Amino acid sequence: MIGVGGSDWKQYVRRKPHVVKRRIRKGIPDCLRGLVWQLISGSRDLLLLNPGVYEQLVIYETSASELDIIRDISRTFPSHVFFQQRHGPGQRSLYNVLKAYSVFDRDVGYVQGMGFVAGLLLLYMSEEDAFWLLVALLKGAVHTPMEGMYLVGLPLVQQYLFQFDHLVKEHMPKLGEHFAQEMINPSMYASQWFITVFSYSFPFHLALRIWDVFLFEGVKVVFKVGLALLKYCHDDLVKMPFEKLIHALRNFPEDAMNPDILLPMAFSIKASPLSLYLSLSLPLTPSFPVISQDSPRLTMICKG
Repeated sequence: MIGVGGSDWKQYVRRKPHVVKRRIRKGIPDCLRGLVWQLISGSRDLLLLNPGVYEQLVIYETSASELDIIRDISRTFPSHVFFQQRHGPGQRSLYNVLKAYSVFDRDVGYVQGMGFVAGLLLLYMSEEDAFWLLVALLKGAVHTPMEGMYLVGLPLVQQYLFQFDHLVKEHMPKLGEHFAQEMINPSMYASQWFITVFSYSFPFHLALRIWDVFLFEGVKVVFKVGLALLKYCHDDLVKMPFEKLIHALRNFPEDAMNPDILLPMAFSIKASPLSLYLSLSLPLTPSFPVISQDSPRLTMICKG
């Protein structure tokens, strides 16, 4: 079904999009996850269009963010065996990918949350593959570009939190009112949900299932999973004072972390109010960086 270069995959997706969507929502087999992620994100095409670019960025370029990246490496998935060894293969690969991206897009450079995204990708693919998937995500090869998550002031994060706040009030008015009374807003608990797409503090078995869907369907699944978490714990949350709310919103119960329970609940959330609030926009300041047509690297990406 996948074929050389993903050509068979593209034809299959065009012919049977609903079948592909259903299968991805059930979870991509772990042995295929890395390859399928590259295909559904558009990063495979970027890799093939840009031979040798990653190597040049890693070996021949320097980055103003190198010291920041080195400082943060040990804080990224510190309990995962792949990243535990100081200067080990996991930490070296993560450094290379983050350094390469900070050179590739100097407007974004490096922000700490990017390490968790790149780290998750490296568990399923090579450095070069992970780099181009990061490019596909931030530049929007298939879905809405993520780069606004990491620009100065985190403008896209601010927009998503604003929209999420409205969605909570729309779907769970009682909880929304309680949050308002206790002066709880999404920036206190949901920022990392968007910045790292649930890879920062959620169990891997759940984060991977969310990423399967996120790469195929886009950021709306982050909103849906966030709403599902609140809905699952709704009856407890509406009774809690401020201090307990803060703790509960950062430490969800173990049964809420079951993807076979949480994800069907997320998928069942009606799309109409979600689409309405995702269509709302806030002024993004600073504005997104303009892709220079004079840059050979970025010009090649524009072809995709």
